[in-house]
Amino acid sequence: MNAFSFLHVEYLLQAAVWTVVLSLVAFVFGGVAGFVIALWRVSPNAVLRGIASGYIQVVQGIPLLVILFVAYFGLAIAGFKLTPLVAAGISFAIYCAAFLGEIWRGCIQAVPKTQWEASECLGFNRFEQLTKVILPQAVKIATPPTVGFMVQIVKNTSLASVIGFVDLARAGQIINNSTFQPFTVFGCVALIYFCLCFPLSALSKHFERKLNVSHR
Repeated sequence: MNAFSFLHVEYLLQAAVWTVVLSLVAFVFGGVAGFVIALWRVSPNAVLRGIASGYIQVVQGIPLLVILFVAYFGLAIAGFKLTPLVAAGISFAIYCAAFLGEIWRGCIQAVPKTQWEASECLGFNRFEQLTKVILPQAVKIATPPTVGFMVQIVKNTSLASVIGFVDLARAGQIINNSTFQPFTVFGCVALIYFCLCFPLSALSKHFERKLNVSHR
């Protein structure tokens, strides 16, 4: 049995970097897809609304763990062998797209209907309505819940350990298997997660107060 040392802390910090990397990959790619889904959800085209709604319902109805298994083990059986990082990135992007799409859809629809009507009176087409009137207002409404959702992404990355991705949680398991000091090891893991998530939570509350979203 090895004693818990600074080298173990260094290993945890390195794993925390990969946790951040996976979180960023999930948010960036999931955010792009989620933005498209949000626009489809408010589209006048019934087909696009149906596709976006179906995607959200399917993904939100499936556990993230199952999506990870399908992306890593399922695609491997089909002949597409992905690295744990790529499989986890795809899985989390799919997951984030569904939730961010629905969050942003709600924020777009939260913009008063009179704003749509006023932009129509000015002769704006659909693209001009969104880019010049609706989206700038929706961004203010969406900022606090979006930042808050990022906290969930960071914490949910711990599920990626089931497909061999060495994130912060997995690194803690590895160290604990050699040191048998769970309180010390996972106490450090919890502290690092807190250091990653607390600034995001504080930022979310700051934006909520600054933008006065709660009183809209």
